Amino acid sequence: MNHLESSYTGRNALWRYLLMVAAVFLASNTIGALPLLAGLLIRSLSHPGVVSLFSADPGNYGIMNYSLNVTLVIMLFPFIAGLGAFMLMVKPLHSRTFRQIINGTSNIRWNRLFTSMLVWLALSALYFFIYMKIDPGNFTLKNTGSQVIILIIISVTMIPFQAALEEILFRGYFMQGFAFLLGNRWLPLLATSLLFALLHGLNPEVKEYGFISMMPQYLLFGLIFGIVTILDDGAEAAIGAHTANNVFLCVMVTNKSSALQTAAVFEQAAIRPWTELGTLFLVGAAFILILKVLFRWNGFSILFTNVKGKAQSNTVN
Repeated sequence: MNHLESSYTGRNALWRYLLMVAAVFLASNTIGALPLLAGLLIRSLSHPGVVSLFSADPGNYGIMNYSLNVTLVIMLFPFIAGLGAFMLMVKPLHSRTFRQIINGTSNIRWNRLFTSMLVWLALSALYFFIYMKIDPGNFTLKNTGSQVIILIIISVTMIPFQAALEEILFRGYFMQGFAFLLGNRWLPLLATSLLFALLHGLNPEVKEYGFISMMPQYLLFGLIFGIVTILDDGAEAAIGAHTANNVFLCVMVTNKSSALQTAAVFEQAAIRPWTELGTLFLVGAAFILILKVLFRWNGFSILFTNVKGKAQSNTVN
């Protein structure tokens, strides 16, 4: 095992983690905000009040009145800036390489990432097909033209950065940090899954359907991706699945409360949080079992084993 064991190398003082979080947040909201600022500036030339309107409601990108595809680019760019900041700072801050954060080694297992992506896409397509057959009145055909082609290009090129940043932070960086602190695997799994859920607590879906209704879904997503990361000894499969999930949703189906408003093919009228929680559990279980066969994982007992590593003299500096 390498992924969590690598947490015992490098520098692990708490202030280093806090500084990294601050740096990623700062880069996302400064460099990452440049397309947003440019969009506001351009729009303000013809609509002078747009800046004050957006300042009063900063989550409402529709105020700028750009196309959904342009708005999507503006919303995704901060993740690219945040990932860039993380890549630049992880070595000087922690004396660990970017690749070590992903799986504890010097190589990224791209086959794991793409296999996981294909499996999650297949399960998502199957689930969506069944859902539409069971409840066809809940879906309306929305877009089939050139907007969808552009959306596919944007999604495939930019969403991987968004998914990678979240997975590298939670299933890589934070999971390794908690493993160093706690010395086991199951507590870091729970801790990072809870943090992952809380990160999404400000999403519009939560505001629309309630904290209690939506948080279990985000928590379950975190647990699925965390379990896969531990079993596969690295975050590549989680990155692939997260990317596939978000690309599929952006391209195929949207709803009025979605965090990413897109020119998707279908629009879903009503979200049923508890029903979708149950189906996510089934999809997640199938996903884990399929990867267990494809990647030849030994078993699930590794989830409850301790993380063992030889701490270097600079681990808490």
